[in-house]
Amino acid sequence: MHFDHPELDRRTLLRAGLGAAAVAVVGSELAFPAAAQAAPDADLDWIISCDEWGARPPADPLSISAIATNKIIVHHMAFPNSTDYSEEHAKQLARDCQNLHLDVNRWSDTGQHFTVSRGGHVLEGRHGSLERLQAGDRQMISAHCPGENGRAIGIENEGTYVVDTPPQELLDSLVKLCTTICQQYGLHAHDIFGHWDFRATQCPGAMFYREFPALRRRVFAKLGTDLGDVPARRWPDIWRFVGGPVVKVAQYLLTFRGYTVPITGVFDAATVTAVQDWQARNGIPVDIDATLTAPTWETLAPELEKDATGIPVQAVQFMLNSKGYAEVAITGEYDHPTKKALQDLQELHGLDTNGKVSTTTWCALVGGVVRQSFQKN
Repeated sequence: MHFDHPELDRRTLLRAGLGAAAVAVVGSELAFPAAAQAAPDADLDWIISCDEWGARPPADPLSISAIATNKIIVHHMAFPNSTDYSEEHAKQLARDCQNLHLDVNRWSDTGQHFTVSRGGHVLEGRHGSLERLQAGDRQMISAHCPGENGRAIGIENEGTYVVDTPPQELLDSLVKLCTTICQQYGLHAHDIFGHWDFRATQCPGAMFYREFPALRRRVFAKLGTDLGDVPARRWPDIWRFVGGPVVKVAQYLLTFRGYTVPITGVFDAATVTAVQDWQARNGIPVDIDATLTAPTWETLAPELEKDATGIPVQAVQFMLNSKGYAEVAITGEYDHPTKKALQDLQELHGLDTNGKVSTTTWCALVGGVVRQSFQKN
């Protein structure tokens, strides 16, 4: 499994100015009002609860986040691609996962909120997640993605999808689960991301990630969202508590803009300072946690024609390579493999396949969601 962080995401909560890691334990009453969109009587019987799959009790008290949920993060489990699609196998999968997290990782409970088996069975992961989904107000603090454990619903999907595509049964159930989470928490299809958008990992796998634009379109259709309510670009809200390829791209671009920052993918103090200085110099509200807000990304990322060279092209090539385009080398030259990979990416997201890097292509490249993606058939 790819989890790599304790579940208590205190910094996320401190950012909200609350100064505490949680507001309640499982079963306690919350002082927060339910989300306006939530349906407390929603039918969630199709989700197999912890009791139904025979979960062990948590090793420690579990906490409810004190801040609002703002996204879904989709993972693959890096487990074998089983051909057993039965409900009993799904329940055993949930038990195996919890055993791993309790006995090997020494966590309080299963790291993710929900699990989807290859047969399309949906199971509760961390205790309390189903209750919180029903309420639609706050989530359980989890352990699926550092920096996001207090504000992102984590969904683990059985299997490994670096070279294989998930089965249709899994994808269909993932659409249903994501739609339900969006309805209960007041989220949107453009709030669905992958683990590697916030961490250095192969998860959710290059072939699974290629399915994300289609996944979002299906959720968008089921929610009945008006296209006008979709932002032109929904950038990943990268901040100083995350890391990985997207952070490295930001460091490439900061270097291009004249800052001395290490290009490591680690959101270090120098990167924090550079982001905040860039915001100040460009009249952008300076974020206390150096969050790369939409105006930050859109001023930082230069539009590139096909004769571009240098550091911005290296940033493009690095990200393409990290997303499974193995033929792309980091040369700083806008070569044929780079153009072809960009055109493929643009096609996936419903963009003009011109091989140029517009602001919108940058957004799709770094894991964001673009409005055109929802217009694609």
